[in-house]
Amino acid sequence: MNQLSRMDTNDVATPYKLLVFAYDAAEAAQRRRIRAYQECGFDVTGFTMRRSNMTHDAAPFWRNVDLGETRNAAMGQRIRRIIASMGILWKNRDKLAGSKTIVARNLDMLIVAAAARQMIRPRPRMVYEALDIHDIMTDAGRKGRLARAVERGLLRQTDSIIISSMAFQREYFEPMQGWAGKVRLVENKMWVGDAGPARPRPEEFAMPAEDRPLVLGWVGSLRCPQSLEILLKTAERMGSRVRIEMHGNVHRHILPDFDDMIARHENVTYHGAYGYPEGLEAIYRGCDMVWAQDLWQWGTNSNWLLPNRIYEAGYFGCPSIAVEGTETGRRVADGLGWAVPEPSPEALVRRLEGITAADAMARRRAILEMPEETFRQSHQEIAAAVLS
Repeated sequence: MNQLSRMDTNDVATPYKLLVFAYDAAEAAQRRRIRAYQECGFDVTGFTMRRSNMTHDAAPFWRNVDLGETRNAAMGQRIRRIIASMGILWKNRDKLAGSKTIVARNLDMLIVAAAARQMIRPRPRMVYEALDIHDIMTDAGRKGRLARAVERGLLRQTDSIIISSMAFQREYFEPMQGWAGKVRLVENKMWVGDAGPARPRPEEFAMPAEDRPLVLGWVGSLRCPQSLEILLKTAERMGSRVRIEMHGNVHRHILPDFDDMIARHENVTYHGAYGYPEGLEAIYRGCDMVWAQDLWQWGTNSNWLLPNRIYEAGYFGCPSIAVEGTETGRRVADGLGWAVPEPSPEALVRRLEGITAADAMARRRAILEMPEETFRQSHQEIAAAVLS
């Protein structure tokens, strides 16, 4: 009996039908979450859009209804796509029947999910998954006030919110939206199936030579112009004492000159996208530490979030570097790596100059002594967030 059956004791014979509304069927974190739902035992049907200006393409591995293409940073087009989705919902209303819970990821999809919910009898529970707070939601102007008003209206139909950092509730949902309902914390931990990859053991790592350069990685969704600038200036100032290794999907609508900028630095390498999770071990074994701080929505979302990369890195024992005063910085400073006092190349260079390869290895071994569940998502965490 799987974990879902153990928890859903009132209805163990019938598969628990879960509708997932997602803004991008190819987005890596969304695909990991849908895989987790399936492995928990949920009967998943997805209603998903596709982001046409991203550089990845992956077919759904779940039963899926395509809601059409949209684009990043194109609010008008996204609104038109939301409206067009209503007709697609109606044509596929037979696929909505029997659903017990709807999970909607971000505000766009919460709008579509609320419309779908009206087509279902009896009404399913609705769960809002908010893993980022988009900058429009904290904007003081007219657009921000309108977006928050729409969200508040939809929250009145919502049974619970899934967040990846308690700072989202503390800094946004409670003070700005007045949310006093259920909040379920599901951190951005790694989803690792029974097949692995297995976590390394501390004794697998030998002490490195002190005269080699430190290897600093930037791994995951590469979308932050400020981080890219800090890393490139660090590479320029430290020269042969550091290597910057970048792995992941580049958001080229935000970083259009990425390749040209990288090419100017001999000690910076972009290795492209990687397989998940099979590609992670080699990446994190090859880095002495990783840059973990998101900066592109500084003062709001970037200060509040806890990124997936700190859990991936921790699972494989790789220390992280983040910025003091942020949620990421506080978590990293609690044994997962080092924090810098400000987001600047000067601060990062000073920090790196104070870390030896032996220091990095000692921290790696200490991280690998931490419990695996600190970094790895469990069936219990996922199922409880959906069912309670």
